[in-house]
Amino acid sequence: MNFETLKVDISDHIARITLNRPDKKNAMNPRLHVEMTELLETLRYEDDVKVLVITGSGNAFCAGMDLKEFFHELKVKNPKEFRRVFRMAGEWRGRTLRQYPKPTIAMVNGYCFGGAFSIVEGCDLAVAAQEATFGLSEVNFRGFPGGPVSKSLANIMHPRDALLYAMTGRTFSGSEAEKMKFVNFAVPLADLERETMALAREIAAKDATALRACKDGYRYSLEMSWDASISYTAAKEDEVYMAQKGGWIESGIGDFVEGKYKPGLQGNEEVGGGR
Repeated sequence: MNFETLKVDISDHIARITLNRPDKKNAMNPRLHVEMTELLETLRYEDDVKVLVITGSGNAFCAGMDLKEFFHELKVKNPKEFRRVFRMAGEWRGRTLRQYPKPTIAMVNGYCFGGAFSIVEGCDLAVAAQEATFGLSEVNFRGFPGGPVSKSLANIMHPRDALLYAMTGRTFSGSEAEKMKFVNFAVPLADLERETMALAREIAAKDATALRACKDGYRYSLEMSWDASISYTAAKEDEVYMAQKGGWIESGIGDFVEGKYKPGLQGNEEVGGGR
């Protein structure tokens, strides 16, 4: 898989996707959106890949949209192509990542601005360097967090935090992102790759069908009533049972009953982790 704006490395069932425009702080130009759409579609059906990690090259995760190429040039000179790529840009960061059948992790190594917030929010998990810099700078050039970004802020940030940073254009660090729960945790930059890849390997070792059910059960239940969610997850349990050919009950819970698996119970077999 050769791309102009991306690098892809697959090892230990983990696909590491690197946004690769370091001279532009990995800003997303039209080419990157087209290539990322193609890559995510390819990896969706790659059996050897169980987890995706998205990061950036150089000292940036992603500086958001390439304002010159995307808006100043494409929108003005080729509005039809702009509409096509603009839909693609919102789709992969929003619906595609959110509904992706494999776990996704954002590894935020540096500058993360504007449209990059939707990559972080769209991924299931996020780990940041404490030294990383986050910012919604749109208001500084008379704009606002458009496309999928406003929805991303509403999904994952506290209203006070979202509006403060959207309306001031102030920046915040990876450590602050951890405190406001925009990322799962933050570590020193020197430890970022080791910690993130360890997390990816831990998740890659889990059952793929169960992982997908974890994502679906959570994502779809957010939009459902209590009764609808209970009905949905009951049907999902049957789906998982069929896909695993009885695995989660016969071998998964069976291991627990036989004392082979004790989920943090210090040997207390009488305690269960179910409903």
